[in-house]
Amino acid sequence: MHHFALTRADNMVLSAVLAEIADAYDTIENRDLIRRAPVFAKQLPAHFLEFLEEFRIGEPSALCLVSGLAVDEDRLGPTPTHWRNSQFGSPSFPQEIFFLLCASVLGDVFGWATQQEGRIMHDVLPIKGHEHYEIGSNSLQHLSWHTEDAFHPCRGDYVALMCLKNPDLVETVVCTVADIDWSRLDVDALFAPEFTVMPDNSHQPADGAASSGDPAVDKLRARSFNLIKSWNEHPEPRPLLFGDRGDPYMALDPYHMDSRGWSERAQQAFTGLVDTIEANLRPVVLRPGDCLFIDNFRTVHGRKAFQPRYDGSDRWLKRLNITRNLRGSRAWRLAADDLIIY
Repeated sequence: MHHFALTRADNMVLSAVLAEIADAYDTIENRDLIRRAPVFAKQLPAHFLEFLEEFRIGEPSALCLVSGLAVDEDRLGPTPTHWRNSQFGSPSFPQEIFFLLCASVLGDVFGWATQQEGRIMHDVLPIKGHEHYEIGSNSLQHLSWHTEDAFHPCRGDYVALMCLKNPDLVETVVCTVADIDWSRLDVDALFAPEFTVMPDNSHQPADGAASSGDPAVDKLRARSFNLIKSWNEHPEPRPLLFGDRGDPYMALDPYHMDSRGWSERAQQAFTGLVDTIEANLRPVVLRPGDCLFIDNFRTVHGRKAFQPRYDGSDRWLKRLNITRNLRGSRAWRLAADDLIIY
């Protein structure tokens, strides 16, 4: 794992930078703040910027952990009961800004019209009623391992998690391409466009269909949900591996895949890949102040089940999606500088 531990001196420098930015804005969803984040990021310590750049270009690991960010858990207050409206008056605003600046070094952050009402930075926390639902807000059920947004052609290069609370040391689980012995798998079959991946539950209307108050935006969001519905009903075959055959990238989400209609070779190759990943999953425990940047081309990730308390002390993360090719989603966005995919 590519790891950087922030020192007390680093935190002292960051505290002043983050406080100045926080004084100028009201919420992490402020579009001017998000647009200027790459400029603000230049105020991060030079040795830290070099570390992030090495992860982006050199691919020394599929996982990048930044630890040691100062978090005052008393100031945080209780874990919200829902993600809705949690971005307003956020007690974690300075940490959110740091997280945004780091992400902006790696690429461009973006959001989905079909997730958390089009927000850029998501909350990951247990929600009552979601305990056994296959979605990030579940708890009593494992969150099955997956490539983030595996079904979508505009999925991010990275999915990033920042931990604010994790009192029970709930495990995130990961498996990277480096953990897999590709010589034992039918790589040629996995490169063939014979597999179907359906949209995951986080993009379904039940998780983000509340009105935005803007009829034009709601119309576009409805169009997005209709497209999601069509992809569920008529998924297009595609490969699970791409890139270099000796060191491939991967995109799969077994929980949302249906093997009916696949060739026997495709089914066997898929089973072999899934079994290998299952055998090589390993835990990563995030602690307050940890920021984990997951290479979404080279890692699958999930989460172990846990017992929610719903008393304000539950596990609480922030999440960002990051792309290195924002132009690749231009047909899905309203304008060149709009960061929401419809």
